[in-house]
Amino acid sequence: MQFKNPELLYALFLLLIPIIVHLFQLRKFQKVYFTNVEFLKKVQLQTRKSATIKKWVILLTRLLLLAALIIAFAQPYISKTNTFNTKKETVIYLDNSFSMQAKGEKGELLKRAVQDLIETIPETEKLSLITNTDSYRNTTIKAIRNELLQLNYSSNQLSYEAALLKSKKGFSSNSNTIKNLIFISDFQQNKTEFDIKKDASITLNLVKLKPVNTTNITIDSLFVSKQDPSNLELTVILKNNGTKVTNLPISLFNNDQLLSKASVDINGKASAVFTIPTNQIIKGKITIEDTQLQFDNTLYFNINSPSKINVLAINDTSDDYLSRIFTEDEFTFTSKTTNTLDYSLFDNQNLVIINETETLPENLTTALKAFTDKGGSVVFIPSLKGNLTDYNIFLQRFGFTPFTSLNTVEKRITTINYSHPLYANGVFEKRVDNFQYPKVNSYYPQNNTKTSSVLKFEDAKPFLSQNKSVYVFSAPINKANSNFKNINLIVPTFYNIAKQSLNASTLYYTIGQNNSYDVAVNLQQDAILTLVNADDKIIPEQNYFNNKVVIKTNDLPEKSGIYDLKNNTEIIQNISYNYNRTESNLSYINLDDFKNGTVSNAITTVFENINNDTKVNELWKWFVILGFVLLIIEMVILKYFK
Repeated sequence: MQFKNPELLYALFLLLIPIIVHLFQLRKFQKVYFTNVEFLKKVQLQTRKSATIKKWVILLTRLLLLAALIIAFAQPYISKTNTFNTKKETVIYLDNSFSMQAKGEKGELLKRAVQDLIETIPETEKLSLITNTDSYRNTTIKAIRNELLQLNYSSNQLSYEAALLKSKKGFSSNSNTIKNLIFISDFQQNKTEFDIKKDASITLNLVKLKPVNTTNITIDSLFVSKQDPSNLELTVILKNNGTKVTNLPISLFNNDQLLSKASVDINGKASAVFTIPTNQIIKGKITIEDTQLQFDNTLYFNINSPSKINVLAINDTSDDYLSRIFTEDEFTFTSKTTNTLDYSLFDNQNLVIINETETLPENLTTALKAFTDKGGSVVFIPSLKGNLTDYNIFLQRFGFTPFTSLNTVEKRITTINYSHPLYANGVFEKRVDNFQYPKVNSYYPQNNTKTSSVLKFEDAKPFLSQNKSVYVFSAPINKANSNFKNINLIVPTFYNIAKQSLNASTLYYTIGQNNSYDVAVNLQQDAILTLVNADDKIIPEQNYFNNKVVIKTNDLPEKSGIYDLKNNTEIIQNISYNYNRTESNLSYINLDDFKNGTVSNAITTVFENINNDTKVNELWKWFVILGFVLLIIEMVILKYFK
């Protein structure tokens, strides 16, 4: 038993006063004479004995009466903790990630959790509520009722550690308060481990919401599987983490117009193929019908009109092979000699090829360095008669180790870096170990330790190496010195170098990942590009170079869909964004062994437990009643007991 006003208990010392009064009676007795006292002596003995008992009983009742009143004023109570004068703080973390779309016994987990919070928590009780996207601090359920009812699902799934840290910020720094953190989630397994350490200052209450069904089908990905001059094949990958589903319908739309429909049987993983015309502009989406999670039932994509890539070749030899690779339908190819070169041409180029020029003037090297600093790419091919000093100044300026003197020993090119971006995306169906090795008759030995090797000689020296946006051949590739032009490898090498000089947008991007793409556009000063989808307008991070803009996105946009990339009112191209599919797998953490807090399956249970732990049973009324009872007992004794 505890007291709200314990200092009043000192008044119990006043109980000594009636004890003193009863023990030291100051009244004087008077003698009365009778003629026959034999009978009176007998009555006197009996009266004195009963009077003594009566006095002690009255003393006891008065002492108890006074003690009951004093204790009542001290306001006694019973509680599991010392909470009567302690302020309580409540912070609620409500997971509103996409996995909370799963259906529970009473509907979607998030919607049901919101209803339980509104129905369980008193409207005027102070609390803080945190979600993955919003924070409501020192508020009440009544004040945020509408916001909770309109709470949307978020693609921004916080890690459990990040959610815990964000929630703890809702507490004050006062160490004398009772802090309750209520963590409401389905506790889906994600990339981070669930390892929440015990915090003695906070009582952690986990509420694990369970779906009735963990089967979910998702559109996982989409890619171009085959392309020819007339048709383009799109392959859709679907995943199912539950029981087998047959005849699942899949639809392909362009601008909400149905282009094609298919059905698949899916048990774990399945694919579907759609064929569309090549070079057709598509604002497309793939849809399926699944009653579980809704966010992964649609995948947006787009196919834009391809932007031509500008390639400039600076030659002291024939560039016929380059003009055959860089065709007019995809590239704008320009050829110049060192004598006719105008450096202002660099402003409109994506790729510059130094094709076996004998000299590299320092002003050309400086112009090329400025060109790469603005996002351009450079390919350097040396000449047999090249000026080694000029070459090495160029190489060192771009972070390559210098050439040594020309070596006239024949070397074979035997090693292909299959994982290099130039060859990683479908260039080779499989690794080839016994192909006809190209060779060179003369080369410039180079020990590159700072750069990435793309192709290597048989002695592991680099034939083609890369550092950032600069590619360097260590040998001339004219027919007199090498047969490299005669093998099929030359086409994907130069083609992909040119394609990567302008990082064109892909079919779609994933929200929450680091995305980057180039837009071929010339902007006026202070002009900016915007992403627009209906009423959503976003200004992404962007860097402007001479003839392109590099767009970078991560958490923005927040909503999936097809966005118009605009320069003022002009639509330059379309960009598609989709939600991350990591939450599509409905597997959950086992909390049976969690020891650093309580675990419940219902919100109402948690609040009942918290109220029971902090409940205060006030006892002062019982002591007042006891005082009245004792007063009545005293009155009865005084009246009826002689």
